[in-house]
Amino acid sequence: MALPDPRADTTVVVTGASSGIGEALARELARRGHGLTLVARRRDVLRSLAGGIAADHRVRVDVEVADLAKPRSRTAAVRAIQAGDRTVVGLCNNAGVGRFGAFWEEEPEQLNALVALNVNALHELTLAFLPEMVGREEGAILNVASILGHGPVPNNASYSASKAFVITLSEAIHAELAGTGVSCTAFSPGPVHTDAIAASGVEDVAPFTPSALFADAGDVARAGVDAMEGGRRSSIPGVVNQLFAAGSRYLPRTVTLPLQVAASRLPF
Repeated sequence: MALPDPRADTTVVVTGASSGIGEALARELARRGHGLTLVARRRDVLRSLAGGIAADHRVRVDVEVADLAKPRSRTAAVRAIQAGDRTVVGLCNNAGVGRFGAFWEEEPEQLNALVALNVNALHELTLAFLPEMVGREEGAILNVASILGHGPVPNNASYSASKAFVITLSEAIHAELAGTGVSCTAFSPGPVHTDAIAASGVEDVAPFTPSALFADAGDVARAGVDAMEGGRRSSIPGVVNQLFAAGSRYLPRTVTLPLQVAASRLPF
């Protein structure tokens, strides 16, 4: 069944919901009639967004303010959601951050925080909500990875590795879920103009990324929700992104790695 039809007593949890792909996923799910539970750090932004979505689409939207990179905060958020009066039938693990630069030159605290959010939080939330979905024989998890997770990316080493984890974990879980009525999708969008670009330290590089690789957040969200409804193992929106991901996965590393290093050093 994957993501079931909307009901008044169900909710879809969206993390990193205050902007970018997370906000777009929330709006798309609400447009299709789903109630929501939005999770992010910025209380005022989250509440404003929730109020706007509820008014626009006449669905119930709850908020849970949490910094998912911090163990105590994410544990508290999970417990609060589980204690709520609605059944979680969908989970969009979208919260994440990136870093651009040579691995050894980065601040350890920032890279450790990246892993905590991109890997640990996603892993913990998936573990928290998946068993009950399997018990009810319905539900869908969308784990947001990236086309950069399909192979090693110099100067994005920790980020690409974290997204490779998301892809591998999600596809393995999806195979385990065969026949349960539940799905787990590895969702690998390409670049989208979002607040995450500034937070990732790549704002000086992003303007020079080919425009063909960039997508509208709304289009990406529609592809993501379609994948949840279809119970797909994986989804890569956009033909150019599909080709990039395929090349990263299947071309020899002796070819791709030197090209990626050279590209990162172009004098823009």
